[in-house]
Amino acid sequence: MWDQIRANRRNSIMLIFAVAVVLPLMGLAIGYAVDPRGAMPGLGVGVVLLVVLLPVATMGGNSLLLLSAGTREIHKEDSQALFNVVEEMTIAAGLPQAPAVYVIEEDAPNAFATGRDPRHATIAVTRGLMRVLNREELQGVVAHEMSHVRNYDIRFATLVGILVGLIALIADFFLRLGLFGGFGRRRGGDSGGGGGVIMFGVAVLLAIAAPLAASMVQLAISRRREYLADASGVELTRNPLGLARALDKIAADPQPLLHANRATAHLFIANPLRKTREKTGAFDTHPPIRQRITLLLEMAHVGPEALAAGPEGPVPGPVAPA
Repeated sequence: MWDQIRANRRNSIMLIFAVAVVLPLMGLAIGYAVDPRGAMPGLGVGVVLLVVLLPVATMGGNSLLLLSAGTREIHKEDSQALFNVVEEMTIAAGLPQAPAVYVIEEDAPNAFATGRDPRHATIAVTRGLMRVLNREELQGVVAHEMSHVRNYDIRFATLVGILVGLIALIADFFLRLGLFGGFGRRRGGDSGGGGGVIMFGVAVLLAIAAPLAASMVQLAISRRREYLADASGVELTRNPLGLARALDKIAADPQPLLHANRATAHLFIANPLRKTREKTGAFDTHPPIRQRITLLLEMAHVGPEALAAGPEGPVPGPVAPA
């Protein structure tokens, strides 16, 4: 656990440093590509974005991600059963306080955790998750998310969600400007000659490569985090079957999560974008869910037949808004 915490802190610093380099460079190249005289203003815009958005991502990224996921905060009187499980897992994880609890008003079963540290953490679950899971399975999911909180996965994941999304947004804006704004045609008549063509090529390369590279980092980190959180969650509950059964039910539900997007997909316990979670492609943010279930069954020393649900029914879900 402590190795993972140190690794997440290092990864967070490295990600901030990488963005600190990439954003000004993108501004410089894009500014020059639009107009040769726009290189320095473009660099300035990149630096301003960096200065403004890094504190926002670090301190307020949690709120932005919750807003983009369509969540609303609930309290103990809204779902006593859910809060009991959260409090139990908070104690088991040795956290200083229980995370805030939010609900996503969607039927697709899923959950995620976000925040900058255990004192500023949030766990969000969908209404569909509460509908299909019993208490034992809900414990497994909450323990998985609590492990992300305890291991400081949430800080790095929040930064990735905000900063990777920002880079992709800027790159997409630049490419659309090139397609529909016509600056590429103006480059042909530019008196800057070969230098202008080279800078334009660099701008296009950055616009394409930067979000791709950032996404590849996101994918690699996300997959490893999920395996570790599964194992850490089992450490908290001492019950691999609870999480295995929960993942089995999540995998069997084909509904995509409407409020999820590519910038936030890595936060969830299961890929929220796929119509089916039975298969996993090379560019997915999560490891194969069936492989995760198999590993959990091996921990419990049982076979797939143990996935049959126990006698306990679904946990009562949060009270719907008036």
